[in-house]
Amino acid sequence: MQIFRDTNFDFMGNKWPLIGLSLLLTVAGLVSLVIEGGPRYGIDFKGGTLLYVKFSEKPSEESVRSALSKKIPGEISVVAVQGTNELMIQTEIRNERELQSTRQAIEDTLASVFGSTPDKLNFTGAAAARVYERLNLPFQRGGVFIADDDLRKLVTEMLSFRDKQKGGMLGNLDELGKVPGVTPQILTVIKQESYLGKYLVRNTEVVGPRVGSELRTKALLATLYALAGMLIYVGLRFEFVYGFAAVIAVFHDTIITIGLFSLFHKEISLTVIAALLTLVGYSMNDTIVVFDRIRENLQRGRKGDMTEIVNRSINETLSRTIMTSGLTLLTAISLWLFGGQVLNGFAFALTVGILVGTYSSIFVASPILVFWQDFMKKRGDNQKSGGAPTVGNAAKKIAAK
Repeated sequence: MQIFRDTNFDFMGNKWPLIGLSLLLTVAGLVSLVIEGGPRYGIDFKGGTLLYVKFSEKPSEESVRSALSKKIPGEISVVAVQGTNELMIQTEIRNERELQSTRQAIEDTLASVFGSTPDKLNFTGAAAARVYERLNLPFQRGGVFIADDDLRKLVTEMLSFRDKQKGGMLGNLDELGKVPGVTPQILTVIKQESYLGKYLVRNTEVVGPRVGSELRTKALLATLYALAGMLIYVGLRFEFVYGFAAVIAVFHDTIITIGLFSLFHKEISLTVIAALLTLVGYSMNDTIVVFDRIRENLQRGRKGDMTEIVNRSINETLSRTIMTSGLTLLTAISLWLFGGQVLNGFAFALTVGILVGTYSSIFVASPILVFWQDFMKKRGDNQKSGGAPTVGNAAKKIAAK
């Protein structure tokens, strides 16, 4: 399927304004990284405590942040998860000993802000063992006679109803009357012994600073190994200058993407690194498609200088580029807009990477080939005019492969 047929856009003739745009974005990103003191790492890389907390009603971010700041030193991030009654609470840590104490301090602070009843069971976040232990004797005192195994089964069914059908939070305790086996007498005892908390800690992530440092190092090595492997592959398949051009284009994509993360004050997490590695492979694949068409046109002995051949090759692969990049971009944009806070960084990296990667295959990698061929041609002409042996044209070498 082709969207464009017999196009003849002069990509190489219009390369300088776009190369200037690349330089501008690269410099802006690097300056931002210098001012910010490097990328803004997420909890995966710098260590800390991250809690996802669901509330019965929409909470006040400022009140939670203010309360936590009084109890926990250092930077505290409180971000609302779009479209939900959830907050994402993140704190930094300075050493391993602070991990559990920081988490407990967050939960204690939430309890003080949103209220708790220490002498009663918080049915919202209670585990099965805790519910069983708390209700066993009150059931007996209230005249509810139920076998031990039946009680354990009933507790399991009540919590299953709470978690699977109500998302972990009941609107009121009367809703438990829908659970098979919960009689009015049982429900009365539950109401006497329990209350519904106004929040629920849905997920907790705790990462030590030493682990975060190791993850940073491994993420950097993974990216460098990927680039080195691609340089070797493209160098063997085509010629070293082709591999060099492809890797420069990928470096260009990665630097601009990380720079935009810094400019927009976004955190780099493990999922963002996964997105960066994905776009490295995506950008390289798009560049190889263009290079492969350049090689085919050279092998066929197409007329024209290197600029004309590169222009023709890009035009011939334009439909394929628009189809693959365009459809993938639509998916990435959908994740960015509707994927929620957890996927925001990943989707943003993919969206920027696809745009920049597609652009760099045309306006970064391809011009490098043209510059190299022009340089080799001038060098050969100079040596020829001076009586020295002519240096072989690299385009002929690649066509012969």
